Amino acid sequence: MPVFSEKGAKKFARLPIKINHSFQAIPKPNWLRVKALSTSEKSKRLMRILTEAQLATVCHEASCPNIGECFSNGTAAFLVMGKVCTRRCPFCDVAHGRPAPLDNTEPHRLAQAVKLMKLDYVVVTSVDRDDLEDGGALHYSRIIQALRATVRDIRIEILVPDFRGRLENALRILCQTPPDVFNHNLETVPSLYKTTRPGADYEHSLSVLRKFKQLCPDVPTKSGLMLGLGETDDEILAVMQDLLANKVDILTLGQYLAPSQTHLPVHRYISPDEFSKWQQRALKMGFKKVFSGVFVRSSYHAQDLMDCTCAM
Repeated sequence: MPVFSEKGAKKFARLPIKINHSFQAIPKPNWLRVKALSTSEKSKRLMRILTEAQLATVCHEASCPNIGECFSNGTAAFLVMGKVCTRRCPFCDVAHGRPAPLDNTEPHRLAQAVKLMKLDYVVVTSVDRDDLEDGGALHYSRIIQALRATVRDIRIEILVPDFRGRLENALRILCQTPPDVFNHNLETVPSLYKTTRPGADYEHSLSVLRKFKQLCPDVPTKSGLMLGLGETDDEILAVMQDLLANKVDILTLGQYLAPSQTHLPVHRYISPDEFSKWQQRALKMGFKKVFSGVFVRSSYHAQDLMDCTCAM
């Protein structure tokens, strides 16, 4: 595999990914209105801190629709271990290719940035790093240690990849310095994994959540789904039941939005009322906390989980 620069990998990531371009695009409904990136002083200050610390956010790299709202509120979800992913999921807007070696200064730089930003809840996620023996688990652990040593009373959520082929070793490392919330997204229903998450496996992703819970039973676990990729209501319900059977506490449900015409197309737009009904149903099923809405993403309003986690 050739070595890509981050700029080159981003360009490479825009190449077609065996998408059915004969699919007829459906018009966007009027509820799809997002807040533009804020030019407030708080937003400018956050961007300045991130730039000076040479840190990336999933907000920018994955083209999150909530970037304007979150940056206005002075919050961000940090993307660590580089901006280049070893997977090539056709729903994702993060660059892919061969990533650079890990930067051992990143944990310190991130912790200092969080301190300057005066955050009390931080989300840390990463690209897939299938090139690393532990999938990046030790780097996550070092970030958690740096944050706890630098920021008093910080609460940390990690959104991890599936650690394919190295799960036991990765979870052993993470449970030595556990986060406050452990998040791994299933993303979609089993029937769509082949087209949506090539290289991933539904049962394996469930095992990530189950095995972490077995090792760290006091840490809340969290997972999320994108809706609108062609799944049925029965399939959504079945996945929710699987998550509960694997002791997952927190669920997020959001609308899939194609980043470009070279990504998987949207099959259906789910209305705000439908999302509300899914939230009510999920809570009745037994989830301790549910975020369900058109623009909900894994890290959206993640700090609101503090009340949930404190009560557990």
